[in-house]
Amino acid sequence: MRTRLLPLLIVLMAAVLLALGIPLAVSLAGAQQQKVVVDRIDDTARFAALAQFVTDSPGASPGTVEDERRAILESELRSYHEVYGIRAGVFYRTDAPMAQAPRTWFLPEEGEVRDAFEESLLSRRSHDPEQVWPWQRRTLVVASPVIRDGDVVAVVVTDSPTDQMRSRTLRGWLVIGAGEIAAMLLAVGAALRLTGWVLRPVRILDATTHDIATGRLKSRVAVASGPPELRRLARSFNEMADNVENVLEQQRAFVADASHQLRNPLAALLLRIELLALELPEGNEEIASVQAEGKRLAQVLDDLLDLALAEHTEPDLRVTDIGALTAERVAAWSPTARAKGVRLLGDCPPTTAWADPVALSSALDAVIDNAVKFTPGGGTVEVTVASDGGTSTVVVTDHGPGLTDEELARVGDRFWRSGRHQNVKGSGLGLSISRTLLAAGGGSIAFDHHEPHGLKVTVAVPRSAP
Repeated sequence: MRTRLLPLLIVLMAAVLLALGIPLAVSLAGAQQQKVVVDRIDDTARFAALAQFVTDSPGASPGTVEDERRAILESELRSYHEVYGIRAGVFYRTDAPMAQAPRTWFLPEEGEVRDAFEESLLSRRSHDPEQVWPWQRRTLVVASPVIRDGDVVAVVVTDSPTDQMRSRTLRGWLVIGAGEIAAMLLAVGAALRLTGWVLRPVRILDATTHDIATGRLKSRVAVASGPPELRRLARSFNEMADNVENVLEQQRAFVADASHQLRNPLAALLLRIELLALELPEGNEEIASVQAEGKRLAQVLDDLLDLALAEHTEPDLRVTDIGALTAERVAAWSPTARAKGVRLLGDCPPTTAWADPVALSSALDAVIDNAVKFTPGGGTVEVTVASDGGTSTVVVTDHGPGLTDEELARVGDRFWRSGRHQNVKGSGLGLSISRTLLAAGGGSIAFDHHEPHGLKVTVAVPRSAP
């Protein structure tokens, strides 16, 4: 969920920052240009005031007052150009220059300078130039009319380079960009904290649900942080887990009590059947069948009691030599295998893992018993111990009839037995008990096909403390 929520928050915050930053950058560029335009307007107004006192004829007699005023205007324009690098000139209506700097600058036939000149001939200052952006190498043209006795006699034109203005705008943009980046980093950090705060109860709830699903029913959710809705959800989850644990505890208690209470009447019943068999002819099939069913029922009750105890007992985890324990179980089952004509082979190198030795021994007994039971005479059962990373495994393979894909999906369920093996002794609880015992200690048991035929059972336990 965090991988979906975090990008959404970042995109929204980036959109907000862009919505604020772009207008700010545009406003900064406009302010920089407006400042330059206002300065050029002041300059053109000053030159227009000087040009008002120059005669309106292109030429003037040397030494006259008009000639001195023209010289003053030319000196001002020349100094202005040398200091600021701005081309400036005063041009009559006929395009003839009254004074200009540099001397080689004249009115062009077309372009922004021509447009501003003609607009000022209409007795108004030229419009503000179009916005110049940092990547545009353009100039700013400002023109003001020179008015004498209500008539436009000349026009003052300035053509300003924009390098400095564009540099200031770019520096301002860099500052804005740095601020946007810093704000974005802060926003990402805030989003990480926010999503962590919001989703932390969800992660805890997910971990607790996994713990309960794997058999650790006493796991509960801490409700110390997070939004109020998630804290209420955590409390409701804890209440549900308490109720489920109580129901399962009652179920386990019922199974254990029922199994225990039924064992005594069943034992007495089997004793009376044996006494009755003494009164009947030897080899009576009905009595033998009744005794067999009675013993099978006693085995089912014992398995039910073992299952109830397995679900209730906490595992005694310790560092265990899996190889030595497996070799011990292989040696214990070897006489049974030889009696049936089955070869039981063990490859059990030393390897350690965290396991409950009693629970692991019981699981190996159930798996090896099944393998020997379903392997025909002359077949082989192989038991192999190995370690891979953080897990130690015991793999038991046989050459029996194996299971179909549908049967593999159900093997290990309580009371389930394959329809093809109903005549084989068993209650259908042994593998279920083994799975429960292993899961309590962080282990697992898995079933798969063994080529060309048979069953492969993998018992896995963790090498590090669960």
